[in-house]
Amino acid sequence: MHLQAVDVVDNISPEEFKRKYYDTKKPLIIKDLAKQWPAYTKWNWDYFKELVGNQKVALYNNIKSDAYTPINTADDYKTFGEYIDMIKAGPAGWRIFLFNIFDHAPQLIKDFTWPDDLMKGYVKKYPMLFTGGQTSITHMHFDIDVSHILHTQFAGRKRVLLFPNEEQHKLYRKPFEVLSMVDFSNYYDADKSKVDYNKFPALKKANGYEVILEHGDTLFMPAGYWHHMEYLDSGFAMSLRAMQSSIGGKLTGVWNLFGMRSIDTVMKKTFPHPWYNWKQKKIARKAVEELSK
Repeated sequence: MHLQAVDVVDNISPEEFKRKYYDTKKPLIIKDLAKQWPAYTKWNWDYFKELVGNQKVALYNNIKSDAYTPINTADDYKTFGEYIDMIKAGPAGWRIFLFNIFDHAPQLIKDFTWPDDLMKGYVKKYPMLFTGGQTSITHMHFDIDVSHILHTQFAGRKRVLLFPNEEQHKLYRKPFEVLSMVDFSNYYDADKSKVDYNKFPALKKANGYEVILEHGDTLFMPAGYWHHMEYLDSGFAMSLRAMQSSIGGKLTGVWNLFGMRSIDTVMKKTFPHPWYNWKQKKIARKAVEELSK
């Protein structure tokens, strides 16, 4: 893999953001965007536990889904308070995915401001909280609705690996899915790395970015970007999503949500082995094409 650092700014004008990052689909870290929000100092584990501690939430472990598993299937359930106690006690490879805490504590909406000067098209009904215990992992994927994302880290540190969408076949994308075949767990640690270049040779040619997010950092992830995240500390972040401005971008998101995912779910249930074998052949063929370029 060829990795470079993500550009970092304290602040940026809307004009420069659009010209250098939004239009070119290049990621960016904005250090001070969230520091003006009450959430920057107000949001913490105890505050969330007080507000929504009794709310049951779906938990996800670090096991990478296999070829037959429908995406987004929860591995366990706890109350939010029980979950917070667990991850505060020490390393715990469990995370909460797409929890709309704002449905249960709408007063939190007042604690941040939508950056309308940077982008339009926010899905303001669905700001999302992402929470993980130390050592938890979000495996390599791209967001199915292919929205632009402003992802702000509020507690703990998180290592993020990013790739543009056009690198998908070097990442061994599963057909009709948003997931990679490759396990990137601990990719940065030579003693623990599971990245197998012998099995996935095209990955050597993949060009991407690497960054560690800290408290208050806001990461701009352009639409369709692949991302793999590892929690270096127990922490949480909020994502603000903005639909693509183009009709083509919006239609791609609709197709992924209601067409691609539905087809994959039906085929996994109806013809799991032939479907898996077809995917394997297509993945291999695409990888060979990348290596031959």
